[in-house]
Amino acid sequence: MRNLVIMPSVAQNQSRFNLGEYVEDATIVEETVRPKRVNHFIEANTQEVTLQHLKHDCITPVFSKDNELTINHATFVETIQEAAQSFFSGERIEQADIRCSHIVKGRIPEAIHKPANQLLESDKTIYYERAAFSIDVPTIYETVGGNKLNLSIVGVRAYNQMNLYSKKVPELFRLAIGFKNQVCCNMCIFTNGYKDDLRASNTTELYRAALELFNNYNPAKHLYLMQQLGNTSMSEHQFCQILGKMRLYQCLPTGYQKALPRMLLTDTQINSVAKAYINDDNFGSLGSDLNMWKFYNLLTGANKSSYIDSFLDRSLNATEMALGINSALHGDERYKWFID
Repeated sequence: MRNLVIMPSVAQNQSRFNLGEYVEDATIVEETVRPKRVNHFIEANTQEVTLQHLKHDCITPVFSKDNELTINHATFVETIQEAAQSFFSGERIEQADIRCSHIVKGRIPEAIHKPANQLLESDKTIYYERAAFSIDVPTIYETVGGNKLNLSIVGVRAYNQMNLYSKKVPELFRLAIGFKNQVCCNMCIFTNGYKDDLRASNTTELYRAALELFNNYNPAKHLYLMQQLGNTSMSEHQFCQILGKMRLYQCLPTGYQKALPRMLLTDTQINSVAKAYINDDNFGSLGSDLNMWKFYNLLTGANKSSYIDSFLDRSLNATEMALGINSALHGDERYKWFID
């Protein structure tokens, strides 16, 4: 996008100063304006899609042994949206932000013998193996560490974690409720706000499970724990020590690793944490102490590069790591290995 800026010329002042004989044409200067980067709650290899696209352009996978329908991505989104509107009646519920990955392509029977380069759009079928969505409730919010957090509901569906070659069985969903940092769209997930093994055979069961999760979630406790993170800081030396231990964790023998608290971030994501510590405008702290709220957001920011099927597990683990290391800085033994 280019803005045209007309620089003032002598011509603008000719009537006032009678300088017509010196008038030159106005100079047009082209300014290149870079489009502002849009934050998403998850990045990785995902693409943004609409609910209408999922409903009208995508086929619904079935269980191949009995040809029973799965609960498709669009139905999953709509069911959780309805549950949110019911549970949070009176609040403003935004439309779901949906991101999908891993397209599974097919073709209609009439196009079986067509070469791929001759296929029309009407000949093709698609569905997405994995889908994630975020539904914000902007009227329920709090400020933590100077950042506005909106209540947000996140759902994840991954067909690759199910056996579609069998008869119909209860299907696997992941659902979480927590807070989204509006500065960076990082997701903050807490233990009682996450259901990692939600099994449902129909939308009624899915709806009921969503209401149960919303009811069990304690937002006040979650917010209190996040606010406490801002009261503790670590030195740059301690931060580097933690990064080193996180890298070392990946290489530990299995028995040794099992004796420690789990840490799910990958080496690439740990590198992202290090880069963000230096470059991030909101949470970087190069050359100074780093408070635990910023550290937590460095972890959740790195997690946005996770694939959909591991996103929520790592979101919860980022919370566990931040709270655990925060306790270790106050003398707790459980996460002490990461700071020693």
